[in-house]
Formats: sequence, structure tokens, C-alpha cells
Amino acid sequence: MKPLKILIFGKNGQVGWELQRSLAPLGELFALDFDSQDHCGDFTNLDGLIQTIRDVSPDIIVNAAAHTAVDKAESEPELARAINALAPGILAKEAKRSGAWLIHYSTDYVFDGAGDKPWLETDATGPLSVYGKTKLEGEAAIIASGCKHLIFRTSWVYAARGGNFAKTMLKLAQERDSLKVIDDQISAPTGADLLADITAHAIRTALQRSEVCGLYHLVASGQTSWHQYANFVIDFARQAGIEVKVSPEAIQPVPTSAFPIAAKRPMNSCLNTTKLQNAFELKLPHWQSGVTRMLTEILEK
Repeated sequence: MKPLKILIFGKNGQVGWELQRSLAPLGELFALDFDSQDHCGDFTNLDGLIQTIRDVSPDIIVNAAAHTAVDKAESEPELARAINALAPGILAKEAKRSGAWLIHYSTDYVFDGAGDKPWLETDATGPLSVYGKTKLEGEAAIIASGCKHLIFRTSWVYAARGGNFAKTMLKLAQERDSLKVIDDQISAPTGADLLADITAHAIRTALQRSEVCGLYHLVASGQTSWHQYANFVIDFARQAGIEVKVSPEAIQPVPTSAFPIAAKRPMNSCLNTTKLQNAFELKLPHWQSGVTRMLTEILEK
């Protein structure tokens, strides 16, 4: 079998960075970002994207690019739509034309957050924000194209590289005597490394069994609130010998309404991963496992 050609968009993002590691053993990588020079990776340049795909002629297209600034998207909906919906639609049409697989990442924000049960792939969507609406439109465009695809909805993505919630909490815990952290949003923090590793496994499976084509929920197991997540991070740092000013009782739980934000968030965005685990014969690790690894890495620097 000839080596695979894999085209990755969004190479400098948290997921894109990890994908370059996890997918390297599968074939020849062409990794692009919005400012890449050799080929167009700019998702506002749809003609450029078409030309890139036709020039590279990949077997697999992996889209890790997105407009993820949730609040900012409210004031620039057309840009968010171009990046999150129109560009993925172009990738899908080109994948269909050439017979390539398209791997795409979506979000828990396609749901309205009602109830307390983890969401199934078959549940009705109801995004509350421009970000959620444009990501849902991107999903729909990919499915409608008829291309071979894997769409992975995920949540609360973090990585040791770049900024994340845990790093913010560690910084604030060293600077402040008290913290207020939201406790009424529930989901599962999911590592970019986990997403990338499962993507590699899923691609291998898809190349052998095309019937796995479809939409999946992909998050770490378990669930938590931002407040519980912050407590876990700060307690880990304290036990690791990092000096923190804030005491455990001074990390105050507050409702989302305590902070002025432009975009409405889903309260319950837990995702049921049974379909993914069965289709790809996987067992997903608990969210605390991945966060512990990330914290260990950043605290050793």
C-alpha cells in the first residue's frame, strides 16, 4: 500500500500541534496554518483552499482549524461562519470529489445544555451562540456533501502547549487570596493529545472499515464543573509544592450569571461516548488522568 498523504489544517492550534505527532507514523504530512506560505491554509480564502487540496491531493484531510473565540464570535458572525461553516463545506466537497476522508472537530456547544443527561449524537441540537450555530452548520455541510467523514464533537479542550483554564487558575491562585469560579456549567475537560491519539486510531480503522463513517462524541470520561476543575488543579499544585495564596475555602462557587459574557453557554454539555467506544473498540480515560499529566508537564518547566 502506498504511503498516505495527510493534509492538516490548523497546525499551530492545540489539537493541530498534537495531530502532527500522532499522525506522523501514518504517512506524509502537509501541515498548514492560516499564514502558511507554501500552500493556502487561510479559511477565509475558499478558492485558495480548493487549490491547496487539488495541489496536495491528500488521502486524508484533517481540519483542526476553527474560530473558537466564543464571545468574540458574537460580534463577528460572518467571520465565524466563514471559518466554522463555509470552509469545512469546501473541504467536504473537495474530499467527495477526490475520494479523500475528511476528519473534522466540532463542539458540545451545538446543544442547548438542558437537562442533566449526557447528550447522544442523535439528540436534537439547539446552539445558544454564534459559535455553536456556525459549528453546527459546518457539521451539516460535511454530512450533506456525502464525503467519507469522521466528525468528532468534543468539549473543554486543553493542552500543555498554549493557554488553558488550568494555567489561568494556577496563575490566579498564586496572585490572589480568593477566587470566584463558575459551578453551574458541567462537562468533561478533554486533552488535545487524547483527541489526536484517538484520531490516529480512528483513521486506521476507517481505512479498513468505511462503515464507521459518521458523527461521534469524543471526550474524556467523567464530568466536572469549572469550580471542581479549578479545585483539582490548585490542590494538585499545592501537593506538588507550588506556593499558592488562595486557600481551598476561598475558591468560591458562583453561577455563570456572575460574569458578564457576550455568548450564552450550555449548562449541561456532557457528551455520551458509547457510540465511539463501541465503533472503535476504545475505553476513554477519566478527565482527571489527562489533566494530571498536563499539570505534571507544565509544573516541571
